[in-house]
Amino acid sequence: MAAVQETIYRAYLNKLVGDEGLLIVENIPSEEITDERLAEITGISLNTVRRTLYLLYEHRLAVYRRKRDPDSGWLTYLWQLCPENFDKALESEARRLLRKLEDRLCYEKNNIFYACTEGCARFVFDDASDANFICPYCQNSLEYMENAKVVETIERQIDELRRCL
Repeated sequence: MAAVQETIYRAYLNKLVGDEGLLIVENIPSEEITDERLAEITGISLNTVRRTLYLLYEHRLAVYRRKRDPDSGWLTYLWQLCPENFDKALESEARRLLRKLEDRLCYEKNNIFYACTEGCARFVFDDASDANFICPYCQNSLEYMENAKVVETIERQIDELRRCL
């Protein structure tokens, strides 16, 4: 599949369906194929192939057509990729990530943080105060933590992402 050769698509698909799923996607021909045939070609279990195909379907990256066998009455599912939807899926994922980053930025800007001197965890002021500024995990002290670099990093990521949209 030519569309899967692009690095950005491969990375997105790998995140979505994993290594085995990516192998399945790479072996889907441009014409329709059954899930059973795809399992044969890839050597991946039929359950994994079906799970991957349904996940792709949920993200509008694959479609299927049902065909009933006139003799047995069994339904056969014929699958096909929708590479024309890859860009929309990537944009949707980018917008989701942007919302998460904006939420995180708000959280970072609106809180004061204290961190364990041993690096166990980081706490907001109220939680640190409730623990008397003692780490509940290792009993070391909690000290004020400047988060300007965290805020700066998130702002940079948001700017980069917005430029892509």
